[in-house]
Amino acid sequence: MTVSESSSDLHLDWRPDTGRHGLAEALRRAIRDGRLQPGGAVPSTRSLARDLGLARGTVTRVYADLTAEGYLHTSQGAPTKVSATGTPVATPADQGHGPACAPWVPKVRWDLYPGRPDPSSFPRTAWLSATRRVMQSAPARAFDYGDPQGSMVLREALARYLSRSRGVVADPERIVLCGGFAHGITTLGQVLAARGDIAFEDPSLPQFRSAAASGGARVVGVPVDDQGLQVSSVDSPTVVVTPAHQYPLGATLAPQRRTALARWARTTGGLVVEDDYDGEFRFDRRPVGALQALAPERIIYAGTVSKTLSPAMRAGWLVVPRALVEPVRSALAATGWRSPVVDQLILAELLTSGAYDRHVRQRRAAYRRRRDRLLAALPTGFTPTGISAGLHAVVGVPDDGEEEALAATLRHSVAVAGLAPHWIGEKRRSGLVIGYASPAEHAFGPALDALVTALRSLH
Repeated sequence: MTVSESSSDLHLDWRPDTGRHGLAEALRRAIRDGRLQPGGAVPSTRSLARDLGLARGTVTRVYADLTAEGYLHTSQGAPTKVSATGTPVATPADQGHGPACAPWVPKVRWDLYPGRPDPSSFPRTAWLSATRRVMQSAPARAFDYGDPQGSMVLREALARYLSRSRGVVADPERIVLCGGFAHGITTLGQVLAARGDIAFEDPSLPQFRSAAASGGARVVGVPVDDQGLQVSSVDSPTVVVTPAHQYPLGATLAPQRRTALARWARTTGGLVVEDDYDGEFRFDRRPVGALQALAPERIIYAGTVSKTLSPAMRAGWLVVPRALVEPVRSALAATGWRSPVVDQLILAELLTSGAYDRHVRQRRAAYRRRRDRLLAALPTGFTPTGISAGLHAVVGVPDDGEEEALAATLRHSVAVAGLAPHWIGEKRRSGLVIGYASPAEHAFGPALDALVTALRSLH
């Protein structure tokens, strides 16, 4: 299709039936092929929408996506232009050499490894707007060394947000900011080591188990089933759980077990660490509220922006019982860590302005569409679980077939995770853990096609 632009013509290899995503890919190709030159203006959203017979809002969204990906550059009061470099700076992932910032992911072309959001979806415009507002109003003391507990401005904003969105009992004085869940569980492992063993769900993420054990405590496993943690099997003074969406199997802790776990903590003096890693992304029913509200003085609530915004921000929080505020704060201070105050003020502004909620709603809808596409594309015989929420699905494979399945995906240049490393004791189930969030929107379709081809080859 040829599109008029002032006195020049622009040929776009676009078909109306491909919609917004097809238009975005057509513009990417025009930039990569040199038909749209670096630094040159692209058609206005109004003129392109008129020529293509689309709603102007559709074209505006496409331009916003390409700006976030680095293909276009916008400036207030000026035409939208192709980035000066022509195309985004090529990363190792773009070149087929694996992700640049996740060294544990195999070096392949298509990244469906679990645990990360789409980095191109970071809300740059909202972040820049919030940064300007913070820079205009922040007092001079904001640029001094911060409180090891974190900015009070962000703690107050988080208390409101967590109470409203997750049902957490969140007094700002009980919130301690940290550099993500790994940082938080490492600190808690040091504080709680003297209590004895630390129990984790079996299966669970091995790197978090190692972080918790860094303080000297022994890590033990507690089995899970389709109703979540088997509370009757807990025999340790501290247990770490993912009740809203068990990682990696995906079960939600059943109501009676939530009640039983809170009762266990209150009656035995035990402590529960609730890792609410993707509580904002529930698709098929109303959100599951935080477990912490059932026993705020016995349950430590942990959250981050690693799934909602970006793992690169290294921003997380612990809502701790009053008796643990000072021990946790002191443990953080002893490491020399200081919270990044300016970034925390910007995050607080996002929360307060409503921009964070808008971004989460948009990503929830986008990830649900991706999940639905994954479910529709999976070949017969591959039944997914853990799909009511989150950014990943588990696909079962025969007990002796996990290594073969992983080898097949690598042959087709697709990265997924195996279930085997997650088990603490004897492996009880084989499977693939497939993340559907990390590819950019234009790359998800080809990545899904490669995955399906790999799975079909197993038959």
